[in-house]
Amino acid sequence: MEKNDLTNDQRLELYYWMLLTRVFDETMVTMWKQGRGVGGTFSQRGHEAISVGAAFALTPDDVIAPMHRDLGAYLLRGITPQRIFGNLLGRANGVTGGRDANLHGMGDMTLNVIGFISHLPHSLPVALGAAMSFVHRGEPHVALTFTGDGASSAGLFHETLNMAAVWNAPFILIVENNQYAYSTPLHQQMKSPEIATRAAAYGIPGVTVDGNDVEAVYAIVQEAVKRARSGEGPTLIEAKTMRMLGHAIHDGAEYVPRELLAEWELRDPVKRYRERLLEAGVADETEMAEIAQRVEVEIADAVAFAEASPLPDPATVTQGVYAGE
Repeated sequence: MEKNDLTNDQRLELYYWMLLTRVFDETMVTMWKQGRGVGGTFSQRGHEAISVGAAFALTPDDVIAPMHRDLGAYLLRGITPQRIFGNLLGRANGVTGGRDANLHGMGDMTLNVIGFISHLPHSLPVALGAAMSFVHRGEPHVALTFTGDGASSAGLFHETLNMAAVWNAPFILIVENNQYAYSTPLHQQMKSPEIATRAAAYGIPGVTVDGNDVEAVYAIVQEAVKRARSGEGPTLIEAKTMRMLGHAIHDGAEYVPRELLAEWELRDPVKRYRERLLEAGVADETEMAEIAQRVEVEIADAVAFAEASPLPDPATVTQGVYAGE
């Protein structure tokens, strides 16, 4: 575990955000299996420590561009469970106003959250643009974005990193290495098992972190943020984890060895952190139960709110749609 400056109250806050993400995710998956969802959905299970740890290292003035397995970042940055469930159910008060009934496109620039572009890694140059806008305006902010292990083999990944390095941009890229690009295992798409080593080709730091350890993720990202703010340029971070369910709700992930999932289940980021906090005396079982109860109530209220919310008015279908000649 990396060193950090977290207080005990902040550690409990990290656990709260991770548990909120987990319970949201479990509720979402259950609803879709019951036929109560609209369209597809993508599980976050196994990724909670990455999205929460990374977002916790930023300030509200920093820009973040999460992807479809970064629910914790959306929540932590202020997009409420009510709005996200509203989005997933295609409601008018969802983040996209009923235009996109999943986690794609779910941004809010009043919170400095860039909406996810579903084709990986196309969010990367957008986040780099935000980083360079800070340089242009002389503002001490950073832009952080995420992508997957499969996308790290795409041309745009390398083009963006090269440009970020040349421009010395305040840009942080986290590759969530969850072992499978849809159904393709890592060893079938790249020779090197360490994605972070690719940073050397661009003359920037590349670091690897245990993506199931929220404090380690926070510490690594915090260091990258300090570098970026001080004008030292971008950092590539590889967070190693495991996608514990299929690519999306329709995917049973039969291609993943059961023993591999069992191995990673022992490193579950939420359970692991709960045990660490108890062992360290940061909280006792009563306090943990109180956090769990708070989360259950929040998620239940969010679902009820979303299901009772109106669908969008068909007359507004062209709002926000633009075309050029």
